[in-house]
Amino acid sequence: MFTVKADRSICQGYGNCAMDAPESFDLDDDGLVVALKAQFTEDEREVVAAAVHSCPVRALSLAE
Repeated sequence: MFTVKADRSICQGYGNCAMDAPESFDLDDDGLVVALKAQFTEDEREVVAAAVHSCPVRALSLAE
């Protein structure tokens, strides 16, 4: 299992994460990233990591 840290203070609402992994990320009413789960499984790592790396302002990071 792993988690994703979201730094909402630098999120610009591009939505790349939500487009790449809609089952894992969304944007709230303010247009800022929200992780839809507290923890992710190893089976989800490839998709979630791609979504994390697609953020142009690096508002997301993987955490073990």
